[in-house]
Amino acid sequence: MDAAIDATLLHTVADGVATIVISHPAKRNAMTAAMWRALPELVAGLADDPAVRVLVLTGAGPTFCAGADISSLTGDAGDPGDSGTAGATGAADPRALAVAAEEALAAFPKPTLAAIRGFCVGGGSQLAAACDLRFAEEGASFGVTPAKLGIVYPASSTRRLASLVGPAWAKYLLFSAELIGAETALRAGFLNELLPAGQLDKRVAEFTRILASRSQLTQAAAKEFADGRTDRDAYWEEQAAGSEDTAEGVAAFLERRTPRFTWTPAP
Repeated sequence: MDAAIDATLLHTVADGVATIVISHPAKRNAMTAAMWRALPELVAGLADDPAVRVLVLTGAGPTFCAGADISSLTGDAGDPGDSGTAGATGAADPRALAVAAEEALAAFPKPTLAAIRGFCVGGGSQLAAACDLRFAEEGASFGVTPAKLGIVYPASSTRRLASLVGPAWAKYLLFSAELIGAETALRAGFLNELLPAGQLDKRVAEFTRILASRSQLTQAAAKEFADGRTDRDAYWEEQAAGSEDTAEGVAAFLERRTPRFTWTPAP
């Protein structure tokens, strides 16, 4: 099949969990310009879907995402593992496309989780960093590669990476463009959990069921506060006062039953 035709974003929604699959097997799930452009609209639609309580981002097959497909952005062949947010002289600005997709993921109002196998490199690591949580399988590799191409990594992406792993690890990754293994990524703070081979899907399904059962009010407020937005204390106090989630949570605890939370984000 033609690589351009075989490059797409797949999505499903089941039991409150939306799953987006990056699928471009011919190039290790490298993101084409069309895929970068499509992601913000897809994410926005899922954010507005009341049936969605959690979003999972993953890659088709044995790889998460090997970056940006340079050939789709510039017309030149390139190694997607080294592509990152490579510059282009054509109409497409891959840095802008990647940042728009990253910001769309980061702004998703519900919990997001990147489920990672294989390569998570360049633009792939950018997308993973934009998620709230990252679970990976043993053998995964991570790298932020613009220094291989002489590209200035976007300021917003640099700040997000530094807030996740700290300035020292962010500089290590950005200065060297070297790949690190999953154990090192866990130690650096990039990963929340590292799973044995064959256990990633089971653990993600288990954990997303937990997330989907919790109060969306608590999650939405916590996400804003943890991401550094502190100007909406009054808004969240008002939301809590007008919600029945607290009363339901206390009642469910006393009655030893699963709570039925009803607060949902405003469309």
